[in-house]
Amino acid sequence: MKSINVGVIGVGAMGQNHVRVYSKIKNANLLAISDLMKGTLAEVSKEYNTVGYVDYGNILEMQEIDAVSVCVPTTYHFEVVMGAIEQGKHVLVEKPIAFTLDEAKEMVDAARDAGVKLATGHVERFNPAVIEAKRLIDEGVIGEIVSASAKRVGPFPPRIKDVGVTIDLAIHEVDIMFHLFDSPVSNVYANMGSRLEKCEFEDHAELMMKFENGTVGVLETNWLTPYKKRQLEIIGVDGIISIDYIDQEVEVYGKNAQKVNVEHKEPLKEELDSFLSAIINDEEPRITGEDGIHALKVVLAAMKSAKSKNPINMNEV
Repeated sequence: MKSINVGVIGVGAMGQNHVRVYSKIKNANLLAISDLMKGTLAEVSKEYNTVGYVDYGNILEMQEIDAVSVCVPTTYHFEVVMGAIEQGKHVLVEKPIAFTLDEAKEMVDAARDAGVKLATGHVERFNPAVIEAKRLIDEGVIGEIVSASAKRVGPFPPRIKDVGVTIDLAIHEVDIMFHLFDSPVSNVYANMGSRLEKCEFEDHAELMMKFENGTVGVLETNWLTPYKKRQLEIIGVDGIISIDYIDQEVEVYGKNAQKVNVEHKEPLKEELDSFLSAIINDEEPRITGEDGIHALKVVLAAMKSAKSKNPINMNEV
């Protein structure tokens, strides 16, 4: 199989995971990394025996590099991604796709015009538990879907400095429900606030989403819980599917009750494998820029709802 030469821009916590996984994938050749933090850059470069640059422009100017993972803070996504597209690189940008909808739309249009792939890093879609739940839903195991309830909570992450819990965590569940229900959100109502002095943005949020197909999604998320919990329940007329993202477990309750056998895999490895395969086979990425726009649009609408204390129709965003 053809190998793809890759670079990673931004090697903080998430970027280091991209570096680690790329170094193990057979069809990836990790050629260079970039980060403004010289100490971190030196450590990661040494550990993975790759070239490190403070200026990410050096990576974009390397003609031999085919694709990049962009793992910089959200506020810099637009600048870095547009630079990569201008240099003809395929891009996987970590979620959220951009800081604003206008930026996201411009990125998607630019990638299309340049003929390069633009994938959004909504990694939970590659979680084996989610993949199995999608299969069960599509096979009608719990019948017509009525609603879903999710809890994505944990302690405050000091590394997140440019966005709140809605964009950092809630966006995962927005994308997963969109994927599982195969329907976009039509309107959203949200409550959110901040209790932690060390957090400049909202640290807890509760969202209720109505999807175009009539399904309802409810989400609780926060940075106030001292332990991580990542759970989702999908309610159908014939039963319930329960997902534990962390343990990668799926259980079905109802007339088709069962504990489903799920083969554990690392979601990020599956995501990067999929991204490289899309490049090699000239296919649409599994999670497109348009998918990224939908998720971003919903969380921005949720923030608007919390501020106005009113439901927001997605056509108004």
